[in-house]
Amino acid sequence: MSHYEDAVVRELNVWRLKMMRKPSTVNRLSKNLQTRINKIIPEKVHQAITATIKQMTRAVLFGAEFLTRQPVLEPLSLEEREERVRDRIAFYKTAGAAEGGVTGAGGILLGLADFPLLLALKMKLLFEIAAIYGYPINEYKERLYIMHIFQLAFSSQERRQAVYQQMINWQVKSQQLPDDIDQFDWRTFQQEYRDYIDLVKMAQLVPGIGAAVGLVANYRLLESLGKTAMNAYRMRWAEGRALER
Repeated sequence: MSHYEDAVVRELNVWRLKMMRKPSTVNRLSKNLQTRINKIIPEKVHQAITATIKQMTRAVLFGAEFLTRQPVLEPLSLEEREERVRDRIAFYKTAGAAEGGVTGAGGILLGLADFPLLLALKMKLLFEIAAIYGYPINEYKERLYIMHIFQLAFSSQERRQAVYQQMINWQVKSQQLPDDIDQFDWRTFQQEYRDYIDLVKMAQLVPGIGAAVGLVANYRLLESLGKTAMNAYRMRWAEGRALER
């Protein structure tokens, strides 16, 4: 392996341990705090956010606007692919920060509009990353892998452990997955995502600080998603190399 690939393997091993560690006291306290906040937020707001997440994620699995990227099949090294990936992550972080600042400054209505806009940016980033790594995103099960990456980035630590286990040895496990989209666990997906981002994003609706919160929150959320996606595809790269031996 090259020096770059050696470094990737070390980073990947650290990430794997992070995915499998037990929920910390802070994780548990954050979850309890989120539960309390959920009881305060008006039910209509919860319903609007949940409906948006479900509609957007279903559109992602079948929407043509997300499938325009073709897999990069040219013979690039892992380092060359990841240079391209980092460029796209940087672009989407900047775009997300700008969008969050504008909607955060616009009060409650524009603040609520941030949810579908940010979700679309996140999904487009994931589809671009998958294509750069050379995966055919027009295939249904590749899109399911993207949904698993999304859950890894935006779930509680307990849920993250379960999702990570589902992604190990994906080449084999994906063959056992149902082709029926209705069997996807939408309820858990929505709840985990909503609980993960509510604590940060609800502060974006507060007058006076919304713009600053939106800018920083979106930047960091997209950065976290990008790093998670890179390690998820590194995991498949490492498994592919093991099969070649």
